[in-house]
Order: sequence, then C-alpha cells, then structure tokens
Amino acid sequence: MRVPIVAGNWKMNGSRAVAADLLDEMVENMEGVEAEVVICPPFILIPQVAQRLAVTRIKWGGQDLSAQDPGAYTGDVAADMLKDHGCDYCIVGHSERRTLYGETNQMIAQKFAKAQACGLIPILCIGETLAQRERGETEQVLSQQLDAVITQVGIEGFADAVVAYEPVWAIGTGKTASPELAQEVHHFVRKKLATKDNSVAHKLRIQYGGSVKAGNAEDLFGKPDVDGGLIGGASLQAAEFVAICRAAR
Repeated sequence: MRVPIVAGNWKMNGSRAVAADLLDEMVENMEGVEAEVVICPPFILIPQVAQRLAVTRIKWGGQDLSAQDPGAYTGDVAADMLKDHGCDYCIVGHSERRTLYGETNQMIAQKFAKAQACGLIPILCIGETLAQRERGETEQVLSQQLDAVITQVGIEGFADAVVAYEPVWAIGTGKTASPELAQEVHHFVRKKLATKDNSVAHKLRIQYGGSVKAGNAEDLFGKPDVDGGLIGGASLQAAEFVAICRAAR
C-alpha cells in the first residue's frame, strides 16, 4: 500500500517569526494524521525548520537545487548543502521554475539525478498549461517531461521519487482539476511508467498540486491514483494545511 504524502511548498514566503508560529501550530495538531508530511520552506529558513521539526515526524526539504557540484555558482544551492541540513526531499521542476526561469525538461532531469546522487528524494513536478490542455496536448506534454527523466536516470529512478501532477492552469488561480480529471491524469502517468516497469509504477506516489484546499482535499485524495498533494498557498495556513493532511488516508 502506498503511504500518502502531503508536502507544503512555502515558495518565497515567510519570516523567522511567521515560520515559528506556523510550525508550532502544525506540530501541535498533527495527531491523527496518517500521511507522510513534508515542509519545503525558502532556503534561508531551512535551518530553523530543521531545528523545530527534528524531534517530530514531519520531514523537510528544499524547493529547488543546483544540478552542479559545489563551486563557483553564485546564488545556487547544492544538493549536498540541503542534505547537510537534514533535508529528505527536494522539489524539482516546479512550473514556476519552468515558466519564469526557463528550465527545460533536460535541466530538470539533471537536477533530479543530482538530488538522488546526494541522497535526496526528488519531488518531480509535471503539468500542462491551459493552452496545451485546450489543444489536447496534456498527455504529450507530460510524456516529454517524464521521458527526459527516464533518459537521464532510467525507470529505476522513479523507485525512490515522488511525482507531483500540477496543472499549470490551476496553480495559484483558485481553479482546481475535478477529482475525476485528476484521477484520469494520474492514471495516465502510472500507466505510462508501467510500460517500463510495472512494480515501480505501482509503488510510485503521485501527488496532485493546484489550489488544493481543506474543502476539496478529501474528494481529490479519495481517487485511487492520487497519493496526496503538493500544497502551495494553503500550506501557509496551519489549520488549513493540517486539515489537508488529515484528508490523505
């Protein structure tokens, strides 16, 4: 059985004071949560998050990483650095990295490989834009994003990874894929990977991300191929985030 996973992506939000309050409220209310829970704060807050969560069941990770080894790469953060701060996970290929910073499928595949080489579990984000969906290109786009990683690390790379399906049109817009649409896409992803290795595909956890809230989480997570969520804005509200975590069973 796949253990659901809910990851909170704080994006470029938070301060030490805000983080302290958020973490305290989350930790105090995690009783009854069955899912694996991960917090991905801005890099500068990782030491504080690590210290607060060290004696809890909540894990933490990075929002991005460099595909390079440590060296002269001003502004980048190495996978080794994240691991040194106790990170278990790292988001790679978030749609904001793809659209705002021009990260290609190949660049993201290299980051995926670097994360695994340093002992991190990558949360690989995939998803289509509204225009691509309206043109009927969803499966083609997702296949290209997945194939780049398969070319880089083989299907075996998905044995120690998480995939997050994030329809770009639903991120931060208030629009959410229906549970039925989410299930359809998640099933496609699992079926595609199963053509390479059925066992890997069956065990892979596939999250849904895109305006998930406490009010829609239970219906989304109730679908057979939806194994939790990658949560953006709602992860900055402790009560809302905990309610989402409770919905993943």
